[in-house]
Amino acid sequence: MNDRLALIIEDDPDLAFIFAEALKAAGFEIEIIQDGKLALSRLANTNPTVVVLDLQLPHASGEQILRQIRTDSRLMKTRVIIASANSLMAESLRAEADLTLIKPISFSQLRDLAIRLRPSELSD
Repeated sequence: MNDRLALIIEDDPDLAFIFAEALKAAGFEIEIIQDGKLALSRLANTNPTVVVLDLQLPHASGEQILRQIRTDSRLMKTRVIIASANSLMAESLRAEADLTLIKPISFSQLRDLAIRLRPSELSD
């Protein structure tokens, strides 16, 4: 596991930028993926500490991505933050996610939550 890697799987470029800046401020290296199919491929080859996951993505849903994360033993320690405007869909997946946030999500809200999810050796 790359203890500093956070994947942001979000197709809205403005939100992805805000999420990236918040996670950088929390001490993570970030990678933005804007397509569900690309996210599935990337998750097959990496082991992030945190994934910020939109549920409505092109080419593969956030729900499919969440299921891949939860069924892949390599990713069992990966923390998943669902970030969605669809509160009903997010609520239906709450038990499978570590955190569920309903958009809009502020920079400071995500930064503060991400700091709490950091491995202890990254904490200040």
